[in-house]
Amino acid sequence: MSGLRVVPTWRQGQERLYVCLSDGRNIAWYDREAARVNLLSEDRREDVLDVLGPFLTGRVAVGPPPVPTPAELARLSLHPDDDLAPNRPGEALQVALDRDPGPAHRIRRDPRRRALEAEQIVGEALDRLDGAGWHTLHSVPLPGGDRVHHLAIGPAGLFAVHTLYARKQRVTIADPMVALGRRDPQPLLRRVRADADRASYALTAEVHPVLALVGPSGISVTLPPREVRVLSDTELQGLTRLGGVLKPADVEALHAMARDRHTWGKV
Repeated sequence: MSGLRVVPTWRQGQERLYVCLSDGRNIAWYDREAARVNLLSEDRREDVLDVLGPFLTGRVAVGPPPVPTPAELARLSLHPDDDLAPNRPGEALQVALDRDPGPAHRIRRDPRRRALEAEQIVGEALDRLDGAGWHTLHSVPLPGGDRVHHLAIGPAGLFAVHTLYARKQRVTIADPMVALGRRDPQPLLRRVRADADRASYALTAEVHPVLALVGPSGISVTLPPREVRVLSDTELQGLTRLGGVLKPADVEALHAMARDRHTWGKV
């Protein structure tokens, strides 16, 4: 027995198969699209090919990864349980609903399902920025049970995005209060800023707060929000037009740091 195991990971509809040691460290990965097995340890070449055998299709190139960057090496050294990159949009809500789906029949829709729908819509919109040099992490856990819904990292900087389901409702904003339709206003912008501040502390870099509204019928601002960008889900593409602040190497390094669960343990 080689002691190796294969861990599949999906990102943007593309699958990679990582080969892990018994302690969780990665020593190779198979990129189906590139038809290439990348080895970090030539000594385990035969063992890696043996364990990947059932998954390989057609001819594949085998060898060391092409000039890996420090950020890529840091990512590969992560234990799978500590890597936040595979998180789906709304990962924490999805897990909670799987564990406790609630009553089968109820008059009103479970608010967790509306929140999940909102995070999925915003998450998919942010994931589409990948082609413009961006990375997005979803459902980033914070101590105390809180979480950053989405952390977008790209040339324009870092953004902690909080989503709010507002389908067919008018949203009224008077910092720090946010009201949906005729509901009582809530001081939501305080939380949005607090989440961004905690992310800034963890990453030692400025993180901008964003409130993403999903499907609002309109937005009224009676007292402009301090520091917080308020965008609808259809306006998130505009983040790519904010100008360049970070170099590609900085984006990759911050992404590698942010995807490590241990980064967020003391914020």
